[in-house]
Amino acid sequence: MISLKKGPKPATKKEEVKNLPFGKRVYEFFKSIGVALVAVIILNSFVIQSFQVPTGSMENTVMAGELLFVNKFIYGGSSPQAVPLLGLITGKEVEIPWFRVPGFRDPERSDVIVFIWPGYRDDVKAREFQYYLKRCVALSHDTIRIVNKVLFINGKPFENPVGVHYQPGLYAPDMVDPSIFPAGMPWNRDNYGPLVVPGKGDVLPLTMQNLDQWFTFIRREGHRVDLQGNTILIDGKPATSYTVERDYVFGMGDNRDDSLDSRFWGFIPKESVIGTPMIVYMSWEPGTPIWNLFRKLGSIRFGRIGSIIR
Repeated sequence: MISLKKGPKPATKKEEVKNLPFGKRVYEFFKSIGVALVAVIILNSFVIQSFQVPTGSMENTVMAGELLFVNKFIYGGSSPQAVPLLGLITGKEVEIPWFRVPGFRDPERSDVIVFIWPGYRDDVKAREFQYYLKRCVALSHDTIRIVNKVLFINGKPFENPVGVHYQPGLYAPDMVDPSIFPAGMPWNRDNYGPLVVPGKGDVLPLTMQNLDQWFTFIRREGHRVDLQGNTILIDGKPATSYTVERDYVFGMGDNRDDSLDSRFWGFIPKESVIGTPMIVYMSWEPGTPIWNLFRKLGSIRFGRIGSIIR
């Protein structure tokens, strides 16, 4: 009769790590943390990113202080545009060189979009790197016009989403807002345009009369603009026109009368649109600091958690 003896039970992964020298255990611990961190960065860059709503310009669609999951995959994910995690720690983002991969589709009219803010109207580059949230209301080659608060795209009234709202009062058509975009146009937030959103390949005639409108735009595309007497120079060469190099969209806040948007700082490069928000995973008052934990928790808007963004 043959007696079969069971061999020693194989050590589990936990036991293997426990039996390692202390230095090796420390190495394995930080290795695991590093792998997890890289996975989070990749997921956050190319698939889903967390975004905090900074202002009330999109109320009642989203509220200031809400935390959203943003679908980046739909328009094409990208490598990190800012130093990972630094914004969460310091509250300020620091831009770094980045690239993106092709997406499933381009932004469409009525999409809520998250994008890299281009800066104030007269700034060639934003003074600080920030993500903004607005509604895409017009695409390249669309004509936008606002008449007594009513938005028209290509001559037809824009179908407002449920969250759009206005404040009492109306700027008359002859009231000029000096902060309006483009510079020098006799418009205001309630009576605006008509203005064509530029697209790649469009040819813009340039004259001494309309140069103010396109001066910063051309510089944002990476070119130098100068005047030599009455001659316009682009990169040192005389020019009577300019050929647009990128596609653009036009964004507006759903809180139409309390929103600094494309009406005031200009077109959004399509390549700067990083995603569209999907769902609210936390909603609380933005003014309460996180270290005041009980007050912060007391400001949670439970009815908003789980809201789908449309």
